Amino acid sequence: MIVPTRRLSQSEFIGLIAAHFAMVAFSIDSMLPALPEIANVLSPEAPNRAQLVLTSFVLGMGVGTVFTGPLSDRFGRRPVIFAGAVLFIIGAVMAGQAQSLETMLASRVLQGIGVAGPRIVALAIVRDEYEGRVMASIMSYVMLIFTIVPALAPLVGSFIIAGFGWRAVFYSFVLFAVLVVGWLMIRQPETLPPEARREFSFKVLVSATKECFSHRVFTLSTSVQILAYGMLFGCLSSTQQIFEETFGRGPEFPYWFALIAVVAGSASVLNARLVVRLGMQRMVAIGFGLQIVVSLAVLSSAVLGEVPFALYVIWTISLFFKAGLVIGNLNALAMEPVGHIAGLAASVIGSAATILGALIAAPIGLAFDGTPFPLAVATMILSVLGFTLVQRGLR
Repeated sequence: MIVPTRRLSQSEFIGLIAAHFAMVAFSIDSMLPALPEIANVLSPEAPNRAQLVLTSFVLGMGVGTVFTGPLSDRFGRRPVIFAGAVLFIIGAVMAGQAQSLETMLASRVLQGIGVAGPRIVALAIVRDEYEGRVMASIMSYVMLIFTIVPALAPLVGSFIIAGFGWRAVFYSFVLFAVLVVGWLMIRQPETLPPEARREFSFKVLVSATKECFSHRVFTLSTSVQILAYGMLFGCLSSTQQIFEETFGRGPEFPYWFALIAVVAGSASVLNARLVVRLGMQRMVAIGFGLQIVVSLAVLSSAVLGEVPFALYVIWTISLFFKAGLVIGNLNALAMEPVGHIAGLAASVIGSAATILGALIAAPIGLAFDGTPFPLAVATMILSVLGFTLVQRGLR
């Protein structure tokens, strides 16, 4: 195995970390155009259940997140990313061959468990190399590049489906994982030296987890991130159905989603420029405040009549824009006092935000009634809670 020893340039480092995060986005967003066909083939009696293909993946990712960080603190970053990629590939192949929705969901859970390695350990690598506002700035650029994948994934997924069928989307995940993890194994040196590694045991895990939550900023940042992920996953679960059933724009969905993701990606540029000057807490508050304003406009329109398509698109952009302003900053805030246990801390943040975010999102998605109203109500409630926690707790 190639063992690189030279530190990457910052630009290549950002690209590499963004690619690892993008494995998650590609595994979710490229599935969106396939949901109607998956529903027709695997769940024709209850088409709304096809949304669980997304939330089961997220749930598996949350479960895997519990272990990947501590394992990387014990064995190093590179081996855990490699092992996670292997599980991810096995789950993708199983999902591509699934003949029932139950088998599909089990395969997606396994795929989610595997992707937790690249996703969480990549965050620990960033903390190994950077900290504080510089880390927040690096994460902003990571999120900017990461935005390109959600923008293109539904389009890529629709092209794959048109050419090879919906099952071929899962085999594209295999190719993506091989390229990304191969890049890491060839170019990225190990960032956790043997002398800095920690014992992997239940006692150590419990002790370190208690230490994480003993820091007020860690607890509050994680709580706010749970709310942010709940909104994001809830939107992803319902948005394809809203485009198709509410507005009759199903065939156009990949193109609109690309536009939404590209415009929302400007949030990462804005955050990277302002976070060093304004601070992470203020940027998070701005993100949630913006979401409250736009969600209020959607709810008002829904109560008075119907939500115009243009307003719905603006609202969706605002939700992804808010994610660009808050998620990287919340990670940086939470990780700042726990750099000496960065792998485990990243696991705690990621597992809590992912599992609880998915549990919040599942009923939001299943509540879809042919209109954006249930999603807008849930987003408004979560936004107010998040803004309140930031203003009163993180100040």
